Amino acid sequence: MDVTEKQHLDAVRAQLVRRYQFVDPHLVGEMVDTAHHRFDGCRIRDFVPLLVERAAIRSLDAALAAGAATPATVPAAVPAEHHHML
Repeated sequence: MDVTEKQHLDAVRAQLVRRYQFVDPHLVGEMVDTAHHRFDGCRIRDFVPLLVERAAIRSLDAALAAGAATPATVPAAVPAEHHHML
């Protein structure tokens, strides 16, 4: 992985941690890493960060829908109208 790809993946990770602010950041990082490893060995790397972002979002959304990503993730003090951001 070159420096630019790493920078893009770091940006993806940071963006998803903000987007899924009520999900443990380590889980978000694991989803990004898992998605990234799907592209190990691919020669063309230009779109890897975008594809990783999309795959990680699908995985995080599926985990939330299945209840696998649960609160340590949603603090009790969060008003109900903010839960739609999950």
